[in-house]
Amino acid sequence: MNTATIKVHDATGTPRSSFPLDRWYVAAFSSDIRDKPVGRTLLNQKVVLFRTGNGQIAALEDRCCHRSLPLSCGTVEAEGVRCGYHGMLYAPSGQCLEIPGQERVPSKACVRPYHVAEKNQIVWIWMPSVAGAAPSEEPPVYSPHDDPRYRFGSGMYHYNSPWQLIHDNLLDLSHLGYVHLKTIGGDAHLHMNAAMKVTQDGDSVKVVRLMPGSTPPPTYRAAWPFGDKCDRWQEIVFRVSHLEIWTGAIEPGTDSIENPDRGGFHMRGFHGITPETETTCHYFWSMASNRHPERDDNFETVVEQTEFTFDEDRGVIEAQYRNMLQFGDRATWLDIHVDAGANRARRIVERLTTQSLA
Repeated sequence: MNTATIKVHDATGTPRSSFPLDRWYVAAFSSDIRDKPVGRTLLNQKVVLFRTGNGQIAALEDRCCHRSLPLSCGTVEAEGVRCGYHGMLYAPSGQCLEIPGQERVPSKACVRPYHVAEKNQIVWIWMPSVAGAAPSEEPPVYSPHDDPRYRFGSGMYHYNSPWQLIHDNLLDLSHLGYVHLKTIGGDAHLHMNAAMKVTQDGDSVKVVRLMPGSTPPPTYRAAWPFGDKCDRWQEIVFRVSHLEIWTGAIEPGTDSIENPDRGGFHMRGFHGITPETETTCHYFWSMASNRHPERDDNFETVVEQTEFTFDEDRGVIEAQYRNMLQFGDRATWLDIHVDAGANRARRIVERLTTQSLA
């Protein structure tokens, strides 16, 4: 496997994206954008996110057109974001509205705007192949965030690794029995030998693993009154911008784990993996779960243990990438049976990236 990235430039000499374009990516959770501007690099593009006085989310390139100070170093006002160097005020459209001490505002006093949308408490940003192009589709829907059956907690990680290494990790949950023994793990032999069904629908991949007769792991026992065994399921849906992972378990004999309306303990995970650069990325996660009607609410324990599992995953993935860099061309990969879903996802990303460069 070659981790090198070919830099492609357009006719103006501007570097072109090494990622699939003309699609929505996760830029933040709604709770991240409050009364201050937030600067992030997304797909090699420096962006500032902010809310106007009426609560509207906006995104601009993160620079003032005067002397290039990041606008994320400034302040938010009712009409837009004000540069922290000489006070130029920018509207969500990117147009400068005010230059202190100067009546005339030149029409060229502007910066590039981005299309953003806020849905299900997630902030999405449209990353076009042509600057300023409008979205060609609606942002994704993620209903568990607004489902009254669930509560959810969220967070964000910065990874010093390429984004697709996280795809690989999330599409292959066989590693739970080795990496996450203190939380959501379980019997490693059962995880590695569980029947796995991989399907593809366009640019989406779905991996389903059913594990009847599992030993309930610590997180499951903390949230639900399981006995010695449970019937466990894992459903993973990959999309280029994010993954949805629906896991959980029922008490044996109470329902079918193949029933989409099954009861039991549910964990609905959202995983927005957004490239920062070719070698770093943002990981926006949330975990929603339900409560047993006859038990104390252990939701905080579920979220804390979920975050602990992500700490473990980040340690593994960043160590993996460091080793890949150190071994260079010798860091070739051998595929095994659990890699079927991840390999399909990689082929999708490769095809869409090539289309973006065409």
